[in-house]
Amino acid sequence: MSLDRTDGILCLDGVRLDEVADRFGTPTYVYSWNNIEARYQDLAGALADTRHRICYSVKANSNLAILNQLSELGANFDIVSGGELERLMVVGISPSQAIFSGVGKSVAEIDFALKAGIGCINMESTAELERIEARSSLLGKIAPVSVRLNPDVDANTHPYISTGLRKNKFGVAETEAIEMCRYAHKSQNLKIFGLGCHIGSQINQTAPFIEALDHLIRLSHQLSDEGIELAHLDLGGGLGIRYADEEELDVASYAAAVSEKLEGLNVELLIEPGRYLVAEAGLLLTRVEYLKPSRAADQPNYAVVDAAMNDLIRPALYQAYHRVLSVGADTIDSCRWDIVGPICESGDFLALQRDLDLSEGSLLAILSTGAYGFVQSSNYNTRARSAEVMIRSNDMQLVRDRESISDLLRLERIL
Repeated sequence: MSLDRTDGILCLDGVRLDEVADRFGTPTYVYSWNNIEARYQDLAGALADTRHRICYSVKANSNLAILNQLSELGANFDIVSGGELERLMVVGISPSQAIFSGVGKSVAEIDFALKAGIGCINMESTAELERIEARSSLLGKIAPVSVRLNPDVDANTHPYISTGLRKNKFGVAETEAIEMCRYAHKSQNLKIFGLGCHIGSQINQTAPFIEALDHLIRLSHQLSDEGIELAHLDLGGGLGIRYADEEELDVASYAAAVSEKLEGLNVELLIEPGRYLVAEAGLLLTRVEYLKPSRAADQPNYAVVDAAMNDLIRPALYQAYHRVLSVGADTIDSCRWDIVGPICESGDFLALQRDLDLSEGSLLAILSTGAYGFVQSSNYNTRARSAEVMIRSNDMQLVRDRESISDLLRLERIL
């Protein structure tokens, strides 16, 4: 993301953020298309010598404008719900470009995906295999499927976003994965395309990915010896970024290590980045409503802003850190503040103990919120969700209207 200051005012890709707030109000999510495009091209370039598909993880940020622009760059997509598949289709993206993941696909979602022509369904249990086969038979379809392996690899990440350990709900153990592939290979209504895994999110080292890939390669060799040839190996997503001072994944080293492992194998690599492509491209604009300076040395100073945990739940849910910048001119006369929202929960905070020069009405930018920001927002306390704005070609473009209270109430009925 290109952030700089003009006349002391924080700008994103040359666009003044105070003007974005004046035009669209706050809280508002703002995204840099230049940043998303650069991240995609960097990743594609690093993997240029390896046959691959980049399947953007739609759950990270499902805004239609972002999906459309990524499709134009050549991206495929990883989805986890029928709703996300509908988003792709509304944009004009073929379902054949989508991989359907997730542990709890309903009958309605499976039928929808099969009728639409889904590219592949990642199966995460024997029970799911049986359901997909039954629905395929009923619909007269052959379901393209892959099996998600749980390789029991520790990604050394937050426990809520660790997905590759045996204790996690995702995927199946190696013995079951082999059995599922054998069954799918013999089935008249299933066609086995690959093996995959996803060991977690916000991974900053290459080693866990390679350990997981070793499991996939070993199982693929075993299947090949039995006459079951796989078209792809899916390494999932989880590529980490820098929120504070943590180490960012070296994508060039990651790509080189993965490519070396796959050299000589007749399989296509699939990866499912989400956060890596969009997190740093986004920020949340919010305005200070009230200041509550402490009257005791051992108590915090509170800056109450108009954004809240319903807008950005990551700090409350994951104890996540996001940098906060003042949009106005910086001064040296700062104070340490807890940035909190108006929701009636003590867990409603966006940032703690930040040195900022603030007054009522100050405009703040909460950084690296392009992933798992708006998509996890809610209407808690009957709060309308924010607007979304894209900065593209040095211009600000509204890509989602701000909700109104009438939007929230129109689906309800009085008895």
